[in-house]
Amino acid sequence: MVLWTFLDTYSEIREEGDTVNISDYATAWGHPPTRRAWGVHLAISATCLIAWIVVAAGSLAAVVVFASPVFSLTCVPFVIYSTYRVFVQASLLPAAMRMKRILREYPWNVAEGAPRGLSSHPDVLGRQCGWFEFPNPARPEERLPVVFPSHVQVGWWHRRMAPRAGRELGAQIDTVWFAGDPRFLCLLAAPTADGSTPRRLHVLHQQMDSEQGHRSLESWGVTAEDIERGRRVGVHPVRS
Repeated sequence: MVLWTFLDTYSEIREEGDTVNISDYATAWGHPPTRRAWGVHLAISATCLIAWIVVAAGSLAAVVVFASPVFSLTCVPFVIYSTYRVFVQASLLPAAMRMKRILREYPWNVAEGAPRGLSSHPDVLGRQCGWFEFPNPARPEERLPVVFPSHVQVGWWHRRMAPRAGRELGAQIDTVWFAGDPRFLCLLAAPTADGSTPRRLHVLHQQMDSEQGHRSLESWGVTAEDIERGRRVGVHPVRS
């Protein structure tokens, strides 16, 4: 929690001369505060991975060296949990690389009052841990849901999306940024209070059923160029 608080604080810092108008940049990666925010995100993810490896190794070593049954029972929960955290943190590094590919390929978009929820979206299949709806690039009047695919690092978002969230807390995500294509995937971010810098980066997935729901990429207005762009960020859509 301390590290992620540092991320939010650091990401608000702008170098003199930074342009805060994200529409001036062809891709989100061209926006200097975005590059810094991503760099801090990666650094914190890597630091946490190393820290959990040290905790896991230290706990296991303590169990081996101090073979007392009572001591072992005390340390085993630390070994189990820290090992679990190692795998969780390791999964965040490939996710950070995907974030970078999205940022290099798509521009930031600003969404005001985007529909969102924690309950299951009726058009989404499979596991979902909350969702946002963003406009279809081909038909802006049509909104498509993209979802948090797991509970990993969604606590900050969930607290603000929850029905019991107060007005002040919920207002922090009344305006969000997203880069990507909601027909494939999106990178979600909450801007800082001055609207200059993204924070709390998270990749959201498209999980609507194109066949059972009688939908297809063509019906969403997806072009060959859109598909190729998606492939460059690691999505391999198939026309239905």
